[in-house]
Amino acid sequence: MAALSPRHAAFGLALRTLRLQQGLSQEALGELAGLSGNYVGDTERGERNISLRILWGLADGLGLPASEILGMAEMNLGDQLAR
Repeated sequence: MAALSPRHAAFGLALRTLRLQQGLSQEALGELAGLSGNYVGDTERGERNISLRILWGLADGLGLPASEILGMAEMNLGDQLAR
């Protein structure tokens, strides 16, 4: 399945980057966020349109403010549009 939109893909890339920086697997982040590893993977591929509840759960699982994930996603989106 393809990403839902460039914004979803940019968010997924940000989530994957932050997760890997912390040395977490998709399953480990899912456990910390109350999600399945498959859900995290779908989100990282831009295949999920997540809710605020999920965003905050992912942020809590990463120990970061949600704004950090969104800020990185916006930078990724800018990079994609500049190509």
